[in-house]
Amino acid sequence: MIYDFDQPIERRGTDSIKWQLFNREGNEDVLPLWVADMDFVSPEPMIQALQQRVAHGVFGYGLPPGELREVIQGRLATLYGWHVETDDILLIPGVVTGFNLVCYAVGQPGDEVLVEPPVYPPMLSAPGDLGRRRKLVPLVEGEERYERDMDAFEAAITERTATFLLCSPHNPVGRVFEREELERVAEICLRHDVLICSDEIHCDLVFKDHPHTPTAALSPEVAAQTVTLFAPSKTYNVPGLACSVCVVQNPELRARLEATVPGLVGHVNVMGLTAALAAYRDGQNWLDQVLVYLEGNRDYLLEYVASFLPGVRCCKPEGTYLAWLDCRAAAIPGNPHTFFLERARVALNEGADFGPGGEGFVRLNFACPRAVLTQALERMREALDAERAA
Repeated sequence: MIYDFDQPIERRGTDSIKWQLFNREGNEDVLPLWVADMDFVSPEPMIQALQQRVAHGVFGYGLPPGELREVIQGRLATLYGWHVETDDILLIPGVVTGFNLVCYAVGQPGDEVLVEPPVYPPMLSAPGDLGRRRKLVPLVEGEERYERDMDAFEAAITERTATFLLCSPHNPVGRVFEREELERVAEICLRHDVLICSDEIHCDLVFKDHPHTPTAALSPEVAAQTVTLFAPSKTYNVPGLACSVCVVQNPELRARLEATVPGLVGHVNVMGLTAALAAYRDGQNWLDQVLVYLEGNRDYLLEYVASFLPGVRCCKPEGTYLAWLDCRAAAIPGNPHTFFLERARVALNEGADFGPGGEGFVRLNFACPRAVLTQALERMREALDAERAA
């Protein structure tokens, strides 16, 4: 089946957070390029599976479909040469749930959790929410991409450091970390007995020449010290169905996490389980097509920014469908999020929400029809032109 990602999908009036949060009180003209939610129809096999499940008409407590863990197991082996047992695979309602669960179950109150800003905001809040101390080890901004200062990373570790929250591929800076980088980080963590909690929710959304390497696939020793989290939600555009995967190959650690779940973490709903199975089993054709479209949108965005948004720059995303726009040299009054929302009617993510190093940045979601992306960029250009002319 050929999918038309240029086809606009009307999402106003569908209780969409993305489209309705900034379009309130009758205002319908804000273009939302913020939260990580695609404006594309999901894979047809998934839609059909959900329709069949609805047609059954009964929605009681559900178990995971019998073949779901086997499908996930086969997918990891095929894509990465990563061999896991089906018992290593836990199903949870969300990746955010997962790293909060890890922060709660690992270590003791007051222990440290390493986080690398600028980074996905729930990673910044999780340690404090669970009685742990957040310790920031910022990524280093380079000319072409963000890097990691390995010496600073190791120096930040103390005897109270229990966990490292890794975002790989990285949101918002778009890095797909190379195997050698991950090996160095993993070696440091193993030497200091620091658990790695690896959020790999964007693992399927990587571009040419930037293959994803699961952290736990580096070696059996790393696997024993790693919790891996991913989901069909970003990949197949079903975040509202709340089904995620947690891979834990260390039996003792897995038992500890499972013992923490009852009463705190609910079951995955039956529609999420249905969607996950259909996506992972039958959604590759859709994913292959959407990656081509996203890469085209990325390249178009980068060219537009370089040509028409003076003072704005963006490192080329190696993965995700998120662009991290540096607006610090654009002479924007106040913060760029507010400027573009009020002056261009374009909703982007506020960079400061991603922690130190995010001030003066905005995050832009380019997973939308090209016409919508073009309209938003033209509005941003007009707002910057008007500001310079004032």
